[in-house]
Amino acid sequence: MIRVIRLVGAALGLLVGLSFVVGGTAIFGQGAYAGALISAWLVAWLVVGFAVLPYLTIVPAAWLTRSVQELSTAEFVTAVLGLLLGLLMGLLLGFPLAAFPAPLGTWLPLGVSITLGLGMSGLTVAKRHDLILAAEAIGLVRRRGAEDAALRRGDPHVVVDTSAIIDGRIADIAEAGFLQGTLVVPRVVLEELQRIADSPDTMRRARGRRGLEIVARLQKEDRVPVEIADEALPEIPEVDGKLVAMARARTGVILTNDFNLNRVAEIQGLRVMNVNSLANALKPAVLPGEELRVRVIQEGKEAGQGVGFLDDGTMIVVEGGARHLDREVGVVVTRVLQTVAGRMIFAQPRGE
Repeated sequence: MIRVIRLVGAALGLLVGLSFVVGGTAIFGQGAYAGALISAWLVAWLVVGFAVLPYLTIVPAAWLTRSVQELSTAEFVTAVLGLLLGLLMGLLLGFPLAAFPAPLGTWLPLGVSITLGLGMSGLTVAKRHDLILAAEAIGLVRRRGAEDAALRRGDPHVVVDTSAIIDGRIADIAEAGFLQGTLVVPRVVLEELQRIADSPDTMRRARGRRGLEIVARLQKEDRVPVEIADEALPEIPEVDGKLVAMARARTGVILTNDFNLNRVAEIQGLRVMNVNSLANALKPAVLPGEELRVRVIQEGKEAGQGVGFLDDGTMIVVEGGARHLDREVGVVVTRVLQTVAGRMIFAQPRGE
């Protein structure tokens, strides 16, 4: 396509050069070098047309296309409406301005229309959220949101935060079929994962990359639909606040491992899904007097204690287990403690 445009530009440049030659041959004189000057003149215009026309046609068109593609649907619609409103205002103002004597009467209406059209387009895009809320308030539009309870119960939209993605277990839960509805990954969460993945710290970089891999894995497995939410919500500076607002605008469900976000969401009446709480709930119940077999792998804090772990990671403190270090031993549960860090089981070797 660009070759055709360049050839057309060369032809137009040649025609422009010929028009100067035909209309003003006196410029080149009648000397011996007149033919060479005319030839150089035509070649120069041909080159100018060949080089310049793509920058007047294809390059602006490609830039405009990319800019439109980067706009969200709300931004595009409000930009078009703002442009039409600005042009209408320019038309109304153009009638009295056209009464001015030339050249003001010719150029003022055009300049006012262009200024108002572009200005109103920018203003409506900047205030699109307020305009949408106003349109909803008077009943012109209705978004899928909190008011559609039946739809929400059938297909919950779960807003996911950065901590739950980096944790990684969300992918296994979704693959096992225990996660229903649509996972909503906000754009701000993806940007935060990218910042972590670009961190100079090795551990943070690895965590960020794992989070991005988890999102890609969820999209590929297709067990649970994944939606990338583009709401910027510039009026809310904090990321946690943006997540809470997105969850409230959808189905009131948020998935997080962050303790503070968990509490804030619960206070605001949101349903919180916490992977850590799920993991603790799935651990098998152990009662005092129950017999287990555990491998003592290290000494405990107190003298004579040994420490082992169940398959689910639960710590078992074996009283007098230090002498059974690096051996598997049968134990009897004496008590179970539930702490903030998790569950701890105290036991003593069987028969002692």
